Amino acid sequence: MKRILSLILAALTLLTGTALAEETAAENACSLYIRAIPDLSEDFIFGMDVSSVLALEAAGVKYYDYDGNECDLFEFLASQGVNYIRVRVWVDPFDKDGNGYGGGNCDINTAVEIGKRATACGMKLLVDFHYSDFWADPAKQMVPKAWKGKRTTQKVKLLGEYTLECMTLLKEAGVDVGMVQLGNETNNGMAGEKNFTNVCKMMTVGAEAVRQVYPEALIAVHFANPENADNYYAYAQKLHDAGVPYDVFATSYYPYWHGTLENLTTVLSTIKETYGVDVLVAETSYAWTMEDGDFSGNTIGEGGAYVKPYPFTLQGQVNHLTDVTAAMHDIGGLGVFYWEGAWIPTGGSSWEENSALWERYGTGWASSFSAEYDPADAGKYYGGCACDNQTFFDFSGKALESLRFFSLVRTGNVVPVKADAIDDTTLMIDLTADIFLPETVNAIMNDNSRQAVPVVWEPIDTAAMKAGGVKTYTVHGTADGMPAICQVAMIRYNYLANWSFEDADNGEWVVNNIGGCSQLYIEDKKTDSMTGSKHYHFYSAAANTVEFTLEQTVESLPAGQYRYELSIMGGDGGNVNIYTYVKINGVEVATQPSTITSYNVWDTPVIDGIAVAEGDVVTVGVYVKCAGSGNGAWGKIDDVKLNAAE
Repeated sequence: MKRILSLILAALTLLTGTALAEETAAENACSLYIRAIPDLSEDFIFGMDVSSVLALEAAGVKYYDYDGNECDLFEFLASQGVNYIRVRVWVDPFDKDGNGYGGGNCDINTAVEIGKRATACGMKLLVDFHYSDFWADPAKQMVPKAWKGKRTTQKVKLLGEYTLECMTLLKEAGVDVGMVQLGNETNNGMAGEKNFTNVCKMMTVGAEAVRQVYPEALIAVHFANPENADNYYAYAQKLHDAGVPYDVFATSYYPYWHGTLENLTTVLSTIKETYGVDVLVAETSYAWTMEDGDFSGNTIGEGGAYVKPYPFTLQGQVNHLTDVTAAMHDIGGLGVFYWEGAWIPTGGSSWEENSALWERYGTGWASSFSAEYDPADAGKYYGGCACDNQTFFDFSGKALESLRFFSLVRTGNVVPVKADAIDDTTLMIDLTADIFLPETVNAIMNDNSRQAVPVVWEPIDTAAMKAGGVKTYTVHGTADGMPAICQVAMIRYNYLANWSFEDADNGEWVVNNIGGCSQLYIEDKKTDSMTGSKHYHFYSAAANTVEFTLEQTVESLPAGQYRYELSIMGGDGGNVNIYTYVKINGVEVATQPSTITSYNVWDTPVIDGIAVAEGDVVTVGVYVKCAGSGNGAWGKIDDVKLNAAE
């Protein structure tokens, strides 16, 4: 009898276990394709910045798991494979009346509370000192209010004391600090200091303060814009020369602006091997939708001069994470931190409702109170979250499938290959040519491959488009059941080769480096381009070295009248002598003055009425000479056109 009962119980146990396994498998089922990276080490850092979470929770935000059950954010992230939390620390993000500047109002007290919750869930903390009272980035590194007017030596002392005080508070609270970041995106200074020698002094005392309290914690430095490889190499060399005692060279990497992964790995691996330091992606993210959830515009939205290497879908978000993780793994990097993966809207039904919450709790990127400290930027453009479409939770707080990446990337998640989105198509068509739209477009598959699929376009008025002059038209269509877009740019025939620098350099453009400018080359950076993703870049730091000509010669032009134009922009030009010119048979026949003013403000000088006879050889070009405040300068040249006159 006992044997029969045992058999029955065993059978029931087996059935129950099978049912539970099937139920668990169903709960963990993921519809997204995740490429396996099977040999990732267990200590590879999968981190997430959640600096805004306390402010969001105070404003009533709640988080839910995949099934809609309310959950603690830290417990849930840990259960999904996140092993590190990052938190920014501002010195005093409050005005004189105690009103917060926004962005989570992240001071050391915020860091302590977030650190305690992360530690309780088995996650380490990365402390991100901005050494400012509000946002620090390449564009601004403002001195804290309490340090304003102090001499550099005094600021160095104050920074050391402040760091020591903060680390002591974290230690007393029992926070497991694994890494400390000395400054945030410190390309152009820190704590109001622009001289890199002084920045290195502050980093050194900061590192010494950290090691007094947390001797085992890793010390990180942090920069942005790895696409500017020479700058990164210069930062690393200066840190080395100054003897800054750091362990990790960390970078931001947002694929919209920061170049290719190939460039990233080349730059970081070179620094790693040259200086014997670890490397880390301290910030990255990717949009899963183009929608906005809080009535306040997003950084990544409609339009904008940014690169879109993946679709703005959950699958695109996962593919970005997979690729950046694989890139860091391949070079022996420490890991990857996702920036503000839980910064979702506060849930108001209007801008006015949300604004009240942003002001009261600091849940927007900046409140109106920040005008006291940063009147030119935050105090003028304050508002809501600018990244609510780049999170791992939907606008109501429910976990998105893409969050499963962290728990599945080691094993992968194989699902049938299918289309995820349709690649945008761009055509450039001469005003005199016939207009033919493509019969197929590229479908972006969930494994990030491409497949051509038939497309049906909405009707277009080709006659009106040809008669409408130089203009770009957006044509909509449908392919494989998904929306398709074709941007049709109607242009005049350009007699110059590689006029927007998109093609391989076959020597059409000839540069004469008169002053010994250190950087003269075609650069691939969409954010700095007028058309496409490339342009001609110039930069030099040394005094009086930015002087050069860039020109192209065209033979066998049909006789007639022509028009020549070029676009140029830059920053810190200082004293400039810039002009475009036309030579016919080697003789300069026309010039037009130009200038550079500020970033992304293009100047486009035009030379009209260029008379060309049969057999003339025409050369068009630009002469650039400028010296900024440091006597160096930089700029970009794009969209050079030589057209027949209208």
